[in-house]
Amino acid sequence: MRILGIDPGLQTTGFGVVEAQGSALAYVASGTIRTTHLPRGDLPARVRVLFEGVQEVVERYEPNCAALEIVFVNVNPQATLLLGQARGACLSALVTRDLSVAEYTALQMKKAVAGHGKAGKAQVQEMVKRLLKLPGLPGPDAADALGLAITHAHAARALLSQQGVGAERSRASGMYRAGRTG
Repeated sequence: MRILGIDPGLQTTGFGVVEAQGSALAYVASGTIRTTHLPRGDLPARVRVLFEGVQEVVERYEPNCAALEIVFVNVNPQATLLLGQARGACLSALVTRDLSVAEYTALQMKKAVAGHGKAGKAQVQEMVKRLLKLPGLPGPDAADALGLAITHAHAARALLSQQGVGAERSRASGMYRAGRTG
């Protein structure tokens, strides 16, 4: 399974692609999509760059699924709204390419990769380097994206089994509702 991790940001969005075969992980690619060359006030242009950049990454590396970081609420509501728009551009780019998207918080990713949710950027970078046997540290945004892909690789089996159970429950629930009378 080839997994694309996305760490959304309005100025810099990290991406990371890993190949998972059983419990073995292999690095495929990572990098960033930047909008810093555009005027800060040109939100539509920045959103477009992110959308098209993620689509280009999907086209180039052909992942089977994606993992996207869930936006946390900042102290600054305006920053949260802007980050949400960047995340929406990334999510839209993924789903228009028919990818299933799993969502993880930064806390979940840090816990899965570094062993605790309070890990700093440097710890995540070092653990991603070790887990993927990289020759050097990935950049912080790419490391977070690779961390999301790793998190999903570890969680994929559990998620698939939960989806199977959830589908059975919803079918049974739907049958019950269909059988009700006014």
